[in-house]
Amino acid sequence: MSSKLPTANPTAKPASSLHPAFYISAWIGLSSGVIIFNKWILHTAGFTLFLTTWHLVFATVMTRLMAKFTTLLDSRHDVPMTAQVYLRAIVPIGAFFSLSLIFGNLAYLYLSVSFIQMLKATNSVATLLATWAMRIAPVRLELLGNISFIVVGVVIASIGEIKFTLIGFMCQSLATIFESVRLVMVQRLLSSPEFKMDPLVSLYYFAPACAVMNGAITAFIELPQMRLSDITNLGVSTLIANAGIALALNIAVVFLIGKTSALVLTLSGVLKDILLVVASMVIFRDPVTPLQVVGYGIALGGLVYYKLGKEGISAFLRQISGRS
Repeated sequence: MSSKLPTANPTAKPASSLHPAFYISAWIGLSSGVIIFNKWILHTAGFTLFLTTWHLVFATVMTRLMAKFTTLLDSRHDVPMTAQVYLRAIVPIGAFFSLSLIFGNLAYLYLSVSFIQMLKATNSVATLLATWAMRIAPVRLELLGNISFIVVGVVIASIGEIKFTLIGFMCQSLATIFESVRLVMVQRLLSSPEFKMDPLVSLYYFAPACAVMNGAITAFIELPQMRLSDITNLGVSTLIANAGIALALNIAVVFLIGKTSALVLTLSGVLKDILLVVASMVIFRDPVTPLQVVGYGIALGGLVYYKLGKEGISAFLRQISGRS
């Protein structure tokens, strides 16, 4: 699970003395670290709802402190947030965000990290279908051909999965559906120039609403089964470190967006997914069959083509070949 939130195009890209590779490496490391760390905690202590709620409470507190003592959240003053906007826009989006986090965490109890990453390749497909269903964008039949490679690849990877469980597959599918609806709702909100928010400002507004909703669910479902020893055995410092890495990921995304291009972001995401699959094989001994490798390769190729298109891929190839 990751508390990664919607991104928005920055208005400017400030100069930096650090090479973009630093920001890419930091983002890949933190993103992969959060997923692997969460997987370990969930299999060590369980309590998926509590972990999600803890992340959101930590994010709520820390973003308030950052808003008061740093300039990282100063752009929030440009957002015309009112109580009416918060209730009508932020809270519904927060509800879908909470559901995506809950079911996404539950999936880690039943499926391997590597297989979940393969299933996540369908996120773009689900989001595209959601934009059509909610009439955010017109239906374009030519895009169906592009996304078909992603679907076919994931189907092949699923057939090759050794530890396939239906409940885990359903949890991840629901997480994908809720996440796609959330992203489309965010897209609708951000369509107004005055509501442009970077991931950290988004976290500032969304985390409190999500924390309250997740906290209420946790209080009824998991809290009665929990004991203080569950926390002490895991370690308070472990929970703080885990939430801290999740928050650092959101900060890294802010800098990554400002220092790189959409092309670099897309290709970095693909590289991150591949490295995460390899890491899960090494750390958790997750088995990956040759059929899954073929299927995942097809899905990733389809994902890159869908996001970049022929012109974007050609531009990238020209860059690496040194031609203008």
